[in-house]
Amino acid sequence: MKLGELGEFGFINRIANRITRTDGVVIGIGDDAGALTPTPGCLTLVTSDMLVEGVHFDLSLCDAWTLGRKSLAVNLSDIAAMGGRPRHFLLSLAIPAALPVEFLDRFIAGMLERAGEFDVALIGGDTCSSRDGLVISVTAMGEQQPGKIVRRGGAAPGDLILVTGSLGDAALGLELLRRGEREGESVTRHLDPVPRVHEGLALAEAGLPTAMIDVSDGLLADLGHILEQSGAGARLQLAQLPLSPSFRRTASAFTHDPFIFPLAGGEDYELLFTVPPAREAAVNEVLRGSGLRVSVIGEITRDSGLTVLDANGRSYPVTARGYNHFPSP
Repeated sequence: MKLGELGEFGFINRIANRITRTDGVVIGIGDDAGALTPTPGCLTLVTSDMLVEGVHFDLSLCDAWTLGRKSLAVNLSDIAAMGGRPRHFLLSLAIPAALPVEFLDRFIAGMLERAGEFDVALIGGDTCSSRDGLVISVTAMGEQQPGKIVRRGGAAPGDLILVTGSLGDAALGLELLRRGEREGESVTRHLDPVPRVHEGLALAEAGLPTAMIDVSDGLLADLGHILEQSGAGARLQLAQLPLSPSFRRTASAFTHDPFIFPLAGGEDYELLFTVPPAREAAVNEVLRGSGLRVSVIGEITRDSGLTVLDANGRSYPVTARGYNHFPSP
């Protein structure tokens, strides 16, 4: 079926019929605006991400279902990075006329499945036509008590720098996709990342991080945001970067310097955070039940700037820091 046969409002109704009402939603899809009941004592966290065909994704390298899951996951990751609990989201789509309704059905199915995993409700959005590629815009809303929200600007000299999971897999997965691979751990990490919602919330509820961010643009770029907001510097240890077994087996076949993937590749959507050394044991205790690896990869320094050291203690030359949509000419 073509979208023109269904029409804009037919497509919206097709989505609305798949939504089940959740707690906190007084008015959902169908009116000019939604209406929500806030949790007493909490602030609302709001984040928005846009995914543009040809910039953020290539339809020849991904399928509709995982694209739907990822489109929501990247927003949930932002809520997780502030220690929040995601609650609701808005979806806006600019759709090429030739895109089949079956593709959109699969896209929505993937997105709603991801939403169900984290008890997040779709409450509205917008649709319009696109003269070029598919454009996906998601606005997610979460909540947290004011004193438990974790921001980027609280890192202090002496704090340890920690990261969940492993780094570099998503960037390697994109390279594999471009070379014709369609399966494997790294490919899955790129196409279907898991937002660390439960982990971010657990850390915030325990009051452990002094600063936190998700690794979306690359480790160096995202750590740079923490350093800028905190007015501090950092020292990273390459030998301590968490690299998955599949990454170690595969990455060296693509480049003489595999560290470029974890340092500047991005889209890992792991949590990067800082804690005083005295809280390291508490972090391990809080996250033990998640089954997720947590690694100390460096420390915050009083001196400004970011130093990266190799396994021999020598300075590692940083040639790329991460993705930038508007680089200098």
